[in-house]
Amino acid sequence: MLLPAGAVFCLLGALGLHRFPDTVSRLHAAAKAQTLGVLLVLVGAAAQMSPRHAPVLLLVALFQLFTVPITSQIIARTAYRTHGLDRDRLLRDELGDRLARDGTPVDAGDGAGRDDDAER
Repeated sequence: MLLPAGAVFCLLGALGLHRFPDTVSRLHAAAKAQTLGVLLVLVGAAAQMSPRHAPVLLLVALFQLFTVPITSQIIARTAYRTHGLDRDRLLRDELGDRLARDGTPVDAGDGAGRDDDAER
């Protein structure tokens, strides 16, 4: 039961990557659904395997839990700085406020200095 549930979450994460409009929404779908899907698959595999393989599966699960949020945050900040997201959809721009306080604001207005590679 855990393996099909994990596969469904992985499929939903892939569907979110395809369907959502901007980078931040896609990252949310990938990070949440994909991580839960992989963890369910690992637990399902651990239930069917001998206990001697459990430490390896636990290491894979821990690696997944530690690396996905960090990678998602780095990608989201890069998308923010290269204008790879629609800032009009943000309810509150906390990162923009913080960067302005730190003295490194990102131009959100006319798109001057826009990275052309961010559009591809």
